[in-house]
Amino acid sequence: MFTIFTLLADWLAYDFFGLEASSRLGEAVHFFVEDVSKIFVLLALIVFAIGVFRSMLTPERVRKIVAGRSRAVSYPMAVGLGAVTPFCSCSSVPLFIGFLEAGIPLGVTMAFLIASPMINEVAVVVLAAAVGWKVALVYVVAGLAVGVLGGLFVEVLKLEKWVEEYVWKIRMGEAAIRKTSMSLKARLAFAWGQVREIVGRIWLYVLIGVALGAVLHGFVPQSFFTSYASSANPFAVPLAVLVGIPLYSNATGVIPVVEALMGKGVPVGTVLALMMSVAAISLPEMIILRKVLKPQLIGTFTGILFVAFIAVGFLFNALLA
Repeated sequence: MFTIFTLLADWLAYDFFGLEASSRLGEAVHFFVEDVSKIFVLLALIVFAIGVFRSMLTPERVRKIVAGRSRAVSYPMAVGLGAVTPFCSCSSVPLFIGFLEAGIPLGVTMAFLIASPMINEVAVVVLAAAVGWKVALVYVVAGLAVGVLGGLFVEVLKLEKWVEEYVWKIRMGEAAIRKTSMSLKARLAFAWGQVREIVGRIWLYVLIGVALGAVLHGFVPQSFFTSYASSANPFAVPLAVLVGIPLYSNATGVIPVVEALMGKGVPVGTVLALMMSVAAISLPEMIILRKVLKPQLIGTFTGILFVAFIAVGFLFNALLA
């Protein structure tokens, strides 16, 4: 299915540039060309298709779908909607306010906010194309579980006191509401706008991620990862989570690094822990959420995710060893 991207990389790296296939530079350039072309084509196609769907599913509609449900229904529904509606960071604040204003518990709201950046349809498809559907499915299941358990933990601790007071007094802003009665032409235009917006927002992170992956793939010997990142090293998973926190990217941008690390033999759990950390614990997201959350809740939220990602890493290293 993706042979065309391999052929393009073969031609450009080995025929056009004349690099040796067995050389480190040749392997790195081949990896870079193949992944850049594959990721951007998939990004454009998938974002366009989902853009049409998203034109019918606004943040306001998501809020109404979740409101009034029992805990047993609302938590799975919240993380499920978070997975298929990866609204940008600018939507986090109005969504948070709107959820609470509608009577949705804080734990359910946090479950949605955890799942949304971690899991999205673009990242899952690109991840599957890079390392296979088995790993992509493992990532989705782990992400959904972290979302539900993280939200439940917030609810059990009753942390509503650490939400800014004004949040309980205002309603969701009109900026988060978009009309859904659109013509087909308008929906297609919206979908194309989504392609331009999303690709325009993340293209640099994708290139950086692919470049880093290419360096790891071509120049870092496998023995390095065998020594320091194997499942026998108890510090490998926590270190992967710590390394991921300051790396501002999204799930799609870090996939080339995931592919390169797995190609070098780094265990699946360690790689997933890194990917989750990069996607869900970013400084810009925390800065935005500071508008509605007090530092104590942001610290608790980050701590929950940190522990959960380490647990996921160790669990899947043991299960998939």
